[in-house]
Amino acid sequence: MIWEQSCKAVIMLNRVIEKGSEKCAQYWPTTEELQMSFTDTGFVVRLLSEEDQSYFTIRLLELQNTKTEESREIYHFHYTTWPDFGVPESPASFLNFLFKVRESGSLDPEHGPSVVHCSAGIGRSGTFALVDTCLVLMEKRKNRSSVDIQKVLLGMREYRMGLIQTPDQLRFSYMAVIEGAKLILTDNSETQNKLTQLSRDDLEPDLPPPPPPPRPHLNDSRPNGPHLESQAPSGDGLAGEPDEAQDHNKAEISGQVRKRHREERIASTAQRVQQMKQRLTESERKQEKWQYWRPILFNVGAGAGAVLAMGLLYWMYSQ
Repeated sequence: MIWEQSCKAVIMLNRVIEKGSEKCAQYWPTTEELQMSFTDTGFVVRLLSEEDQSYFTIRLLELQNTKTEESREIYHFHYTTWPDFGVPESPASFLNFLFKVRESGSLDPEHGPSVVHCSAGIGRSGTFALVDTCLVLMEKRKNRSSVDIQKVLLGMREYRMGLIQTPDQLRFSYMAVIEGAKLILTDNSETQNKLTQLSRDDLEPDLPPPPPPPRPHLNDSRPNGPHLESQAPSGDGLAGEPDEAQDHNKAEISGQVRKRHREERIASTAQRVQQMKQRLTESERKQEKWQYWRPILFNVGAGAGAVLAMGLLYWMYSQ
């Protein structure tokens, strides 16, 4: 399908293993194997590069047709922290992911349609398609109020039944469209600055939020509200350490945390896949045993039934 439709990108919004079950096949090569061959369809997939962010991963794949020896480069945008039947961490993190897809040029009209999928293909996929469609319409019309989000969704449901599965997903779609409209309806330089800020703010969404600022006294009677005095540094950093050094240390720590999280996700996924394979193997062994004993038990049962019937007939005639 990807080859036939000249797709430039695959947008994956689920993980391979979710809630203990396999939601999707591992259809792309990992950094260990680098290449996968699909002999039944005559294609080879190679991993050219992989860029791991805190909540999504961007891969560049090479798809080769072994019959014609022609090769194409395909982007693989993988959102790794979007729970099933749930919503992303924030509209900002989702928009950052969406604009990364747009920046690659994969959605441009000179390419074929992109493949968007999750597990069922209607909840998370519907959210992504609805937000992107509404933002495209707003950008063309230069007016955010000219797009009826509900009407767009109902129109999309005529082609894909059940898009948007939960009220939370619909509510999140509205929030993402509103925030995205603020970005696309401004000048390019300001939009780029906001996108940079979004990337910085959502660098590590798994970390807990910072503690709230101290609450002001309720009996403060000043007309413009309480005046918060500047507070001294907390003392967590080194005394006299410049801001640049602190920022560098924070970035280094954040990178280590992201790397550890990624390694834990990979190890957990591999372990669960191995467990599933073991369960399948045990089930196949039980099936093989049953296939072996089934004719024997059937013959034994048939023989015992015949003996019992003969005995019953003998008893009846003897009476």
